[in-house]
Amino acid sequence: MSLLGRDYNSELNSLDNRSQSPSESSSSITSENVHPAGEAGLSMMQTLIHLLKCNIGTGLLGLPLAIKNAGLLVGPVSLLAIGVLTVHCMVILLNCAQHLSQRLQKTFVNYGEATMYSLETCPNTWLRTHAVWGRYTVSFLLIITQLGFCSVYFMFMADNLQQMVEEAHVTSNICQPREILALTPILDIRFYMLTILPFLILLVFIQNLKVLSIFSTLANITTVGSMALIFEYIMQGIPYPSNLPLMANWKTFLLFFGTAIFTFEGVGMVLPLKNQMKHPQQFSFVLYLGMSIVIILYIFLGTLGYMKFGSDTQASITLNLPNCWLYQSVKLMYSIGIFFTYALQFHVPAEIIIPFAVSQVSESWALFVDLSVRSGLVCLTCVSAILIPRLDLVISLVGSVSSSALALIIPALLEIVIFYSEDMSCVTLAKDIMISILGLLGCIFGTYQALYELTQPINHSMANSTGVYA
Repeated sequence: MSLLGRDYNSELNSLDNRSQSPSESSSSITSENVHPAGEAGLSMMQTLIHLLKCNIGTGLLGLPLAIKNAGLLVGPVSLLAIGVLTVHCMVILLNCAQHLSQRLQKTFVNYGEATMYSLETCPNTWLRTHAVWGRYTVSFLLIITQLGFCSVYFMFMADNLQQMVEEAHVTSNICQPREILALTPILDIRFYMLTILPFLILLVFIQNLKVLSIFSTLANITTVGSMALIFEYIMQGIPYPSNLPLMANWKTFLLFFGTAIFTFEGVGMVLPLKNQMKHPQQFSFVLYLGMSIVIILYIFLGTLGYMKFGSDTQASITLNLPNCWLYQSVKLMYSIGIFFTYALQFHVPAEIIIPFAVSQVSESWALFVDLSVRSGLVCLTCVSAILIPRLDLVISLVGSVSSSALALIIPALLEIVIFYSEDMSCVTLAKDIMISILGLLGCIFGTYQALYELTQPINHSMANSTGVYA
């Protein structure tokens, strides 16, 4: 999901009813419920920018470690394959939604509705009677994904804040390659998470998306600047990679899968983005162009970052940057971008959960319940980060659990359910079955491996806890 934020025009139209029933509120998710844009829709360039926003996130900074987990040859090839497969599943989702819109004579069908309507027409009686659970499932996975992103944001900000604060006394104007010293951190990483907590609680109290879009603009500026400096550094003096393995252990490859699929989480936004375009028929060109840029960026950053830092590659590439004021500013800029983006990512689960919670109390208690739920959800993401302070493993876990289902499994199954009764070819059927099986295996084994690694003692050379560096 997007590091740069979700100030999409669709959000300004989607969340206008806070007194919905649970079933109604489940479809009011920001990326789900959008109205046709008409003449005031997005241009091709605006759509391209939004598409890039919702695919370039914190997972991008973890790709060098992901390539390390897969191998210098297997990693880039597998990342390319997963990217192509994900784009194909986006196209499947678009085709399914368009087919359902025409069949049901609706202007727009979102992800959750597409799942529900497809189940309503399937041959199985039990699935037809429980079709609404398809929409609930998609909304639940999106909530898990978004709260997972928010937990990752906590860890990312805490890691970089710890490194900046504890290295301040040795930071210089000369940028030299970083050397790791096995020293005990001055303050535990959890202290920095708790320090950030009250500021994030105050931030999520801002409910006006027009105000949040200002923060998104700040996040855009700081992210573009910091990414330019990161690329400028990793492209200098790359050592010859003769000592780097072309293929890594299969167990670490499972962690690679979770991280890679985590980064390609724009599938939930393709439907509303197409609906918001002035000329929706041009969206296919925008999708292929935008995702080509994303895939190339991912492969280059992941591969060059691993070649640059080798076995010392950290969970986030920012933790490998030199200890000088220039690159400390990169960590600061990226952390500022993450901080403001937290509220935008948090907006998605909040607008599903809060309307239901508020509807259970009288109007005099509505504001108190609203703010309490917001505070509780922020504290939940903080507690999750405190309990699992491993940035790399949490990214892999979130990617394996929910991202694989949203990006691979559900789109392929939707195509089978919708088109099987309409003379679907054997090749297409076999292809969708293979995609679903691949996504399911990645979900099961990737989740198992991430959970297994979380139960092991922390290896400080591999963990994202920064310690003190020189």
